[in-house]
Amino acid sequence: MQIELDRVTIQFGSVTAVDQLSAAFRSGELVALLGPSGCGKSTTLFALAGIYKPTSGEVRFDGNVVNKLEPEDREIGMVFQNYALYPHMTVLDNILFPLKMKRTPKREALERARAMADTVQIGHLLDRRPGQLSGGQQQRVAIARALVKEPRLLLLDEPLSNLDARLRLEMREEIRRIQLQVGITTVFVTHDQEEAMSIADRIVLLQSGKLQQDAAPVAMYREPANLFAAQFIGTPPMNVLDGALSADGRTAVLEAAEPGARAVKIGVRPEDWTLAEAGAGSAVATAVVSHVETIGRDTLLRAQIGATPVRLYVPQERGAEVGEALRLNVRPGKAHVFDPASGARLAGPVELRGGSGPDAGSGGGAGAHSGAASASSAVRAPADSGASSRASVNAAANGNGSASADDRSSAGRANAADTTTGGGSRV
Repeated sequence: MQIELDRVTIQFGSVTAVDQLSAAFRSGELVALLGPSGCGKSTTLFALAGIYKPTSGEVRFDGNVVNKLEPEDREIGMVFQNYALYPHMTVLDNILFPLKMKRTPKREALERARAMADTVQIGHLLDRRPGQLSGGQQQRVAIARALVKEPRLLLLDEPLSNLDARLRLEMREEIRRIQLQVGITTVFVTHDQEEAMSIADRIVLLQSGKLQQDAAPVAMYREPANLFAAQFIGTPPMNVLDGALSADGRTAVLEAAEPGARAVKIGVRPEDWTLAEAGAGSAVATAVVSHVETIGRDTLLRAQIGATPVRLYVPQERGAEVGEALRLNVRPGKAHVFDPASGARLAGPVELRGGSGPDAGSGGGAGAHSGAASASSAVRAPADSGASSRASVNAAANGNGSASADDRSSAGRANAADTTTGGGSRV
Protein backbone atom coordinates (compact mmCIF):
# COMPACT_ATOMS: atom_id res chain seq x y z
CA MET A 1 0.00 0.00 0.00
CA GLN A 2 1.29 3.47 -0.89
CA ILE A 3 0.66 6.17 1.70
CA GLU A 4 0.48 9.93 1.14
CA LEU A 5 0.22 12.73 3.65
CA ASP A 6 -0.74 15.97 1.90
CA ARG A 7 -0.33 19.11 4.05
CA VAL A 8 -1.79 17.36 7.07
CA THR A 9 -2.43 19.54 10.11
CA ILE A 10 -3.78 18.19 13.42
CA GLN A 11 -4.82 20.60 16.16
CA PHE A 12 -6.08 20.06 19.69
CA GLY A 13 -7.64 23.35 20.73
CA SER A 14 -4.93 25.98 20.43
CA VAL A 15 -2.14 23.38 20.18
CA THR A 16 -0.89 22.36 16.74
CA ALA A 17 0.52 18.84 17.07
CA VAL A 18 1.22 18.31 13.36
CA ASP A 19 1.80 21.30 11.09
CA GLN A 20 1.37 21.06 7.30
CA LEU A 21 3.10 17.67 7.05
CA SER A 22 3.59 16.24 3.56
CA ALA A 23 5.26 12.88 2.93
CA ALA A 24 4.84 9.77 0.78
CA PHE A 25 5.63 6.18 1.77
CA ARG A 26 6.23 3.67 -1.00
CA SER A 27 4.64 0.23 -1.00
CA GLY A 28 6.67 -2.32 0.96
CA GLU A 29 8.83 0.33 2.62
CA LEU A 30 9.70 0.53 6.32
CA VAL A 31 9.55 4.21 7.25
CA ALA A 32 10.60 5.54 10.65
CA LEU A 33 8.81 8.57 12.11
CA LEU A 34 11.60 9.98 14.25
CA GLY A 35 11.90 12.89 16.64
CA PRO A 36 11.99 13.97 20.28
CA SER A 37 9.04 13.68 22.65
CA GLY A 38 6.19 15.98 21.62
CA CYS A 39 7.28 16.31 17.98
CA GLY A 40 4.02 14.83 16.58
CA LYS A 41 5.23 11.42 15.48
CA SER A 42 2.65 9.34 17.41
CA THR A 43 -0.07 11.82 16.47
CA THR A 44 0.84 11.27 12.82
CA LEU A 45 0.72 7.49 13.33
CA PHE A 46 -2.74 7.74 14.93
CA ALA A 47 -3.90 9.83 11.95
CA LEU A 48 -2.81 6.98 9.66
CA ALA A 49 -4.70 4.55 11.91
CA GLY A 50 -7.86 6.66 11.85
CA ILE A 51 -7.80 7.25 15.62
CA TYR A 52 -7.21 10.99 15.04
CA LYS A 53 -8.79 12.88 12.17
CA PRO A 54 -6.81 15.64 10.40
CA THR A 55 -7.92 19.21 11.05
CA SER A 56 -6.90 19.96 7.47
CA GLY A 57 -5.06 18.22 4.66
CA GLU A 58 -5.52 14.71 3.28
CA VAL A 59 -4.40 11.20 4.15
CA ARG A 60 -4.44 8.94 1.07
CA PHE A 61 -4.06 5.17 0.76
CA ASP A 62 -3.26 4.12 -2.81
CA GLY A 63 -4.57 7.49 -4.00
CA ASN A 64 -7.88 7.29 -2.10
CA VAL A 65 -8.65 9.88 0.60
CA VAL A 66 -9.30 8.08 3.91
CA ASN A 67 -9.74 11.04 6.28
CA LYS A 68 -13.21 9.91 7.34
CA LEU A 69 -12.63 6.16 7.12
CA GLU A 70 -12.89 4.37 10.48
CA PRO A 71 -9.89 2.37 11.78
CA GLU A 72 -11.58 -1.02 11.26
CA ASP A 73 -12.09 -0.22 7.58
CA ARG A 74 -8.49 0.84 6.82
CA GLU A 75 -6.88 -2.63 6.51
CA ILE A 76 -4.24 -1.79 9.10
CA GLY A 77 -2.50 -3.73 11.86
CA MET A 78 -1.17 -1.88 14.91
CA VAL A 79 1.30 -2.72 17.68
CA PHE A 80 1.14 -0.47 20.72
CA GLN A 81 3.96 0.50 23.07
CA ASN A 82 2.56 -1.66 25.91
CA TYR A 83 1.61 -4.57 23.55
CA ALA A 84 -2.04 -4.61 24.84
CA LEU A 85 -2.23 -8.40 25.13
CA TYR A 86 -5.18 -10.05 26.88
CA PRO A 87 -3.66 -11.53 30.08
CA HIS A 88 -6.35 -14.21 30.57
CA MET A 89 -5.89 -15.60 27.04
CA THR A 90 -3.23 -17.96 25.76
CA VAL A 91 -0.79 -16.85 23.08
CA LEU A 92 -2.84 -18.72 20.47
CA ASP A 93 -6.08 -17.06 21.59
CA ASN A 94 -4.46 -13.62 21.52
CA ILE A 95 -3.33 -14.18 17.93
CA LEU A 96 -6.73 -15.60 16.97
CA PHE A 97 -8.70 -12.71 18.44
CA PRO A 98 -8.81 -10.40 15.37
CA LEU A 99 -9.79 -13.35 13.17
CA LYS A 100 -12.65 -14.20 15.53
CA MET A 101 -13.83 -10.61 15.31
CA LYS A 102 -13.85 -10.95 11.52
CA ARG A 103 -15.77 -14.24 11.83
CA THR A 104 -13.06 -16.13 9.94
CA PRO A 105 -13.87 -19.88 9.72
CA LYS A 106 -12.30 -21.73 12.65
CA ARG A 107 -10.07 -24.07 10.65
CA GLU A 108 -8.72 -21.27 8.47
CA ALA A 109 -8.20 -19.04 11.53
CA LEU A 110 -6.20 -21.74 13.33
CA GLU A 111 -4.03 -22.39 10.27
CA ARG A 112 -3.29 -18.70 9.83
CA ALA A 113 -2.59 -18.16 13.54
CA ARG A 114 -0.17 -21.10 13.74
CA ALA A 115 1.57 -20.04 10.52
CA MET A 116 2.01 -16.48 11.81
CA ALA A 117 3.29 -17.78 15.15
CA ASP A 118 5.94 -19.75 13.24
CA THR A 119 6.84 -16.65 11.22
CA VAL A 120 7.62 -14.70 14.39
CA GLN A 121 9.23 -17.78 15.98
CA ILE A 122 6.82 -18.35 18.90
CA GLY A 123 5.14 -21.56 17.63
CA HIS A 124 6.34 -23.40 20.74
CA LEU A 125 4.68 -20.90 23.11
CA LEU A 126 1.06 -21.09 21.93
CA ASP A 127 -0.30 -22.57 25.18
CA ARG A 128 1.31 -19.99 27.47
CA ARG A 129 -0.26 -16.80 28.79
CA PRO A 130 1.35 -13.33 28.44
CA GLY A 131 2.45 -13.31 32.09
CA GLN A 132 4.61 -16.36 31.41
CA LEU A 133 6.50 -14.68 28.56
CA SER A 134 9.55 -12.41 28.38
CA GLY A 135 9.23 -8.88 27.01
CA GLY A 136 10.59 -9.93 23.62
CA GLN A 137 8.18 -12.87 23.42
CA GLN A 138 5.25 -10.60 24.27
CA GLN A 139 6.39 -8.27 21.50
CA ARG A 140 6.35 -11.14 19.00
CA VAL A 141 2.81 -12.09 20.07
CA ALA A 142 1.66 -8.50 19.51
CA ILE A 143 3.25 -8.45 16.04
CA ALA A 144 1.72 -11.82 15.14
CA ARG A 145 -1.72 -10.60 16.24
CA ALA A 146 -1.35 -7.45 14.12
CA LEU A 147 -0.24 -9.39 11.03
CA VAL A 148 -2.53 -12.43 11.18
CA LYS A 149 -5.46 -10.54 9.70
CA GLU A 150 -3.27 -9.77 6.66
CA PRO A 151 -3.34 -5.96 6.81
CA ARG A 152 -1.93 -3.80 4.06
CA LEU A 153 -0.30 -1.37 6.48
CA LEU A 154 1.53 -2.16 9.75
CA LEU A 155 1.83 0.61 12.35
CA LEU A 156 4.32 0.28 15.23
CA ASP A 157 4.14 2.83 18.07
CA GLU A 158 7.50 2.77 19.91
CA PRO A 159 7.31 -1.03 20.22
CA LEU A 160 10.78 -1.45 21.75
CA SER A 161 10.73 1.20 24.48
CA ASN A 162 9.81 -1.28 27.26
CA LEU A 163 12.72 -3.64 26.51
CA ASP A 164 16.26 -3.67 27.89
CA ALA A 165 19.16 -2.65 25.65
CA ARG A 166 20.20 -6.14 24.56
CA LEU A 167 16.64 -7.22 23.80
CA ARG A 168 15.97 -3.98 21.90
CA LEU A 169 18.84 -4.82 19.56
CA GLU A 170 17.53 -8.34 19.03
CA MET A 171 13.92 -7.26 18.46
CA ARG A 172 14.66 -4.44 16.05
CA GLU A 173 16.52 -6.93 13.86
CA GLU A 174 13.57 -9.31 14.20
CA ILE A 175 11.06 -6.62 13.23
CA ARG A 176 13.05 -5.92 10.10
CA ARG A 177 13.27 -9.63 9.25
CA ILE A 178 9.50 -10.08 9.64
CA GLN A 179 8.73 -6.93 7.64
CA LEU A 180 10.92 -8.07 4.75
CA GLN A 181 9.50 -11.59 4.86
CA VAL A 182 5.89 -10.39 4.83
CA GLY A 183 6.59 -7.46 2.45
CA ILE A 184 4.15 -5.11 4.18
CA THR A 185 4.33 -1.31 4.18
CA THR A 186 5.37 -0.41 7.73
CA VAL A 187 5.48 2.85 9.69
CA PHE A 188 7.62 2.70 12.82
CA VAL A 189 7.51 5.44 15.48
CA THR A 190 10.61 5.93 17.63
CA HIS A 191 12.54 8.63 19.48
CA ASP A 192 15.73 6.54 19.20
CA GLN A 193 17.75 7.61 16.18
CA GLU A 194 19.89 4.48 16.36
CA GLU A 195 16.78 2.29 15.97
CA ALA A 196 15.62 4.35 13.01
CA MET A 197 19.04 4.34 11.35
CA SER A 198 19.47 0.58 11.75
CA ILE A 199 16.25 -0.79 10.26
CA ALA A 200 14.41 1.89 8.26
CA ASP A 201 14.45 2.32 4.49
CA ARG A 202 13.69 5.98 5.05
CA ILE A 203 13.42 8.39 7.98
CA VAL A 204 10.88 11.19 8.36
CA LEU A 205 12.37 13.52 10.98
CA LEU A 206 9.98 15.79 12.90
CA GLN A 207 10.34 18.63 15.38
CA SER A 208 7.44 20.58 16.91
CA GLY A 209 5.07 19.02 14.38
CA LYS A 210 7.10 20.19 11.38
CA LEU A 211 9.02 18.12 8.86
CA GLN A 212 12.78 18.65 9.19
CA GLN A 213 14.07 16.12 6.65
CA ASP A 214 12.83 13.10 4.70
CA ALA A 215 15.68 10.92 3.46
CA ALA A 216 17.35 7.53 3.51
CA PRO A 217 19.29 6.99 6.77
CA VAL A 218 22.77 7.28 5.26
CA ALA A 219 21.80 10.38 3.24
CA MET A 220 20.41 12.04 6.37
CA TYR A 221 23.59 11.25 8.27
CA ARG A 222 25.94 12.44 5.56
CA GLU A 223 23.96 15.48 4.36
CA PRO A 224 21.74 16.79 7.17
CA ALA A 225 19.35 19.44 5.88
CA ASN A 226 19.68 21.65 8.95
CA LEU A 227 21.30 21.95 12.37
CA PHE A 228 18.50 20.02 14.09
CA ALA A 229 18.97 17.02 11.80
CA ALA A 230 22.76 17.28 12.11
CA GLN A 231 22.69 17.12 15.91
CA PHE A 232 19.74 14.74 16.37
CA ILE A 233 21.14 12.09 14.03
CA GLY A 234 24.33 10.46 15.23
CA THR A 235 25.73 9.28 18.57
CA PRO A 236 27.64 11.21 19.78
CA PRO A 237 26.06 14.19 18.00
CA MET A 238 27.80 16.39 15.48
CA ASN A 239 30.23 18.97 16.86
CA VAL A 240 29.11 22.51 16.01
CA LEU A 241 31.58 25.39 16.13
CA ASP A 242 31.12 29.10 15.53
CA GLY A 243 32.65 30.52 12.40
CA ALA A 244 32.37 33.37 9.94
CA LEU A 245 31.70 33.38 6.20
CA SER A 246 33.39 36.10 4.17
CA ALA A 247 31.42 38.71 2.24
CA ASP A 248 32.09 36.92 -1.07
CA GLY A 249 30.69 33.69 0.38
CA ARG A 250 33.83 31.73 -0.45
CA THR A 251 35.82 31.64 2.78
CA ALA A 252 34.89 30.77 6.37
CA VAL A 253 37.03 31.03 9.48
CA LEU A 254 36.79 29.02 12.71
CA GLU A 255 36.67 30.99 15.97
CA ALA A 256 37.49 34.25 14.21
CA ALA A 257 35.64 37.04 12.48
CA GLU A 258 36.61 39.61 9.91
CA PRO A 259 34.97 42.86 8.77
CA GLY A 260 31.89 42.16 6.63
CA ALA A 261 31.93 38.43 7.41
CA ARG A 262 28.73 36.45 7.93
CA ALA A 263 28.40 34.39 11.10
CA VAL A 264 27.93 30.66 10.42
CA LYS A 265 27.95 27.34 12.25
CA ILE A 266 30.47 24.72 11.10
CA GLY A 267 29.71 21.07 11.89
CA VAL A 268 32.13 18.13 12.11
CA ARG A 269 31.14 14.62 13.24
CA PRO A 270 33.29 12.97 15.95
CA GLU A 271 34.64 10.32 13.57
CA ASP A 272 35.58 12.90 10.94
CA TRP A 273 38.38 14.56 12.87
CA THR A 274 41.84 13.21 12.04
CA LEU A 275 45.10 13.61 13.94
CA ALA A 276 47.94 15.64 12.49
CA GLU A 277 50.96 14.22 14.30
CA ALA A 278 54.08 16.28 14.93
CA GLY A 279 55.93 17.01 11.70
CA ALA A 280 52.98 15.99 9.53
CA GLY A 281 52.18 19.47 8.26
CA SER A 282 49.69 22.10 9.40
CA ALA A 283 46.46 21.48 11.32
CA VAL A 284 43.11 23.27 11.28
CA ALA A 285 42.63 23.32 15.06
CA THR A 286 44.15 22.25 18.35
CA ALA A 287 41.99 20.52 20.97
CA VAL A 288 42.92 19.98 24.62
CA VAL A 289 41.67 16.65 26.00
CA SER A 290 39.39 16.87 29.07
CA HIS A 291 38.03 13.32 29.32
CA VAL A 292 38.86 9.90 27.87
CA GLU A 293 36.28 7.10 27.34
CA THR A 294 37.23 3.65 26.11
CA ILE A 295 34.27 2.13 24.23
CA GLY A 296 35.13 -1.15 22.59
CA ARG A 297 37.31 -0.76 19.53
CA ASP A 298 37.50 3.04 19.77
CA THR A 299 38.48 5.70 22.27
CA LEU A 300 36.10 8.67 22.55
CA LEU A 301 37.64 11.93 23.67
CA ARG A 302 35.99 15.00 25.06
CA ALA A 303 38.10 18.06 24.39
CA GLN A 304 38.03 21.84 24.06
CA ILE A 305 38.74 23.91 20.97
CA GLY A 306 38.96 27.30 22.60
CA ALA A 307 35.78 27.57 24.70
CA THR A 308 33.88 25.06 22.55
CA PRO A 309 33.56 21.47 23.76
CA VAL A 310 33.99 18.81 21.06
CA ARG A 311 33.99 15.01 20.85
CA LEU A 312 36.26 12.95 18.62
CA TYR A 313 37.32 9.35 18.12
CA VAL A 314 40.90 8.13 18.08
CA PRO A 315 42.13 4.55 17.55
CA GLN A 316 42.36 2.58 20.79
CA GLU A 317 46.05 1.90 20.19
CA ARG A 318 46.73 5.65 19.84
CA GLY A 319 44.89 6.71 22.99
CA ALA A 320 45.26 10.10 24.66
CA GLU A 321 45.76 11.65 28.07
CA VAL A 322 43.80 14.32 29.88
CA GLY A 323 45.47 17.67 29.25
CA GLU A 324 47.12 16.53 26.01
CA ALA A 325 46.89 18.94 23.08
CA LEU A 326 45.89 17.26 19.81
CA ARG A 327 46.39 18.89 16.43
CA LEU A 328 43.37 18.17 14.24
CA ASN A 329 42.37 18.10 10.60
CA VAL A 330 39.07 16.98 9.01
CA ARG A 331 38.46 14.08 6.63
CA PRO A 332 37.82 15.08 3.00
CA GLY A 333 34.18 15.94 2.26
CA LYS A 334 33.11 15.95 5.91
CA ALA A 335 32.62 19.61 6.91
CA HIS A 336 29.12 21.14 7.06
CA VAL A 337 28.19 24.83 7.09
CA PHE A 338 24.85 26.05 8.49
CA ASP A 339 23.03 29.35 8.89
CA PRO A 340 22.97 30.18 12.65
CA ALA A 341 19.54 31.83 12.53
CA SER A 342 17.49 29.38 10.44
CA GLY A 343 19.76 26.37 10.92
CA ALA A 344 19.57 25.61 7.18
CA ARG A 345 22.49 23.90 5.48
CA LEU A 346 24.49 26.45 3.48
CA ALA A 347 27.44 24.68 1.88
CA GLY A 348 28.49 21.34 0.55
CA PRO A 349 32.17 20.32 0.28
CA VAL A 350 34.47 23.02 1.63
CA GLU A 351 38.23 23.29 2.12
CA LEU A 352 39.48 23.51 5.68
CA ARG A 353 42.92 25.09 5.95
CA GLY A 354 45.31 25.45 8.85
CA GLY A 355 46.13 28.98 9.84
CA SER A 356 49.35 30.62 10.92
CA GLY A 357 48.53 31.05 14.62
CA PRO A 358 50.20 28.95 17.34
CA ASP A 359 47.11 26.81 17.95
CA ALA A 360 46.96 25.63 14.34
CA GLY A 361 50.69 25.17 13.85
CA SER A 362 53.12 22.50 14.85
CA GLY A 363 51.78 22.10 18.40
CA GLY A 364 55.21 22.76 19.92
CA GLY A 365 54.45 26.24 21.26
CA ALA A 366 52.94 27.13 24.59
CA GLY A 367 49.70 28.16 22.89
CA ALA A 368 49.00 24.57 21.84
CA HIS A 369 49.12 23.35 25.43
CA SER A 370 47.51 26.29 27.21
CA GLY A 371 43.90 25.26 26.56
CA ALA A 372 43.28 28.44 24.57
CA ALA A 373 43.02 26.37 21.42
CA SER A 374 41.19 28.84 19.23
CA ALA A 375 42.34 27.94 15.70
CA SER A 376 43.00 30.50 13.01
CA SER A 377 41.70 28.23 10.30
CA ALA A 378 39.93 28.85 7.04
CA VAL A 379 37.15 27.00 5.26
CA ARG A 380 36.82 27.63 1.56
CA ALA A 381 33.42 26.96 -0.04
CA PRO A 382 32.41 26.86 -3.73
CA ALA A 383 30.44 29.93 -4.79
CA ASP A 384 27.41 27.81 -5.72
CA SER A 385 27.74 25.47 -2.71
CA GLY A 386 24.35 26.40 -1.22
CA ALA A 387 22.44 25.45 -4.35
CA SER A 388 24.42 22.27 -4.88
CA SER A 389 23.90 21.25 -1.26
CA ARG A 390 20.15 21.76 -1.43
CA ALA A 391 20.03 19.75 -4.65
CA SER A 392 21.98 16.91 -3.04
CA VAL A 393 19.70 16.83 0.02
CA ASN A 394 16.61 16.79 -2.19
CA ALA A 395 18.10 14.00 -4.26
CA ALA A 396 18.80 12.00 -1.14
CA ALA A 397 15.26 12.57 0.14
CA ASN A 398 13.80 11.24 -3.09
CA GLY A 399 16.00 8.16 -3.20
CA ASN A 400 15.15 4.75 -1.88
CA GLY A 401 18.59 3.52 -0.90
CA SER A 402 19.46 2.20 2.52
CA ALA A 403 22.47 0.70 4.21
CA SER A 404 23.25 -2.13 6.53
CA ALA A 405 22.95 -1.71 10.27
CA ASP A 406 26.74 -1.81 10.61
CA ASP A 407 27.18 0.91 7.99
CA ARG A 408 24.64 3.13 9.70
CA SER A 409 25.71 2.67 13.28
CA SER A 410 29.46 3.00 12.76
CA ALA A 411 29.16 5.59 9.96
CA GLY A 412 32.80 5.36 9.12
CA ARG A 413 33.93 5.72 12.74
CA ALA A 414 37.09 3.71 12.16
CA ASN A 415 38.26 6.39 9.74
CA ALA A 416 39.14 8.53 12.73
CA ALA A 417 42.53 6.84 12.49
CA ASP A 418 43.30 8.61 9.21
CA THR A 419 45.91 11.38 9.30
CA THR A 420 46.26 14.37 7.02
CA THR A 421 49.73 15.35 5.94
CA GLY A 422 49.07 18.25 3.62
CA GLY A 423 48.48 21.92 4.34
CA GLY A 424 44.74 21.62 3.73
CA SER A 425 42.02 19.13 3.02
CA ARG A 426 39.02 19.11 0.70
CA VAL A 427 36.15 18.60 3.14
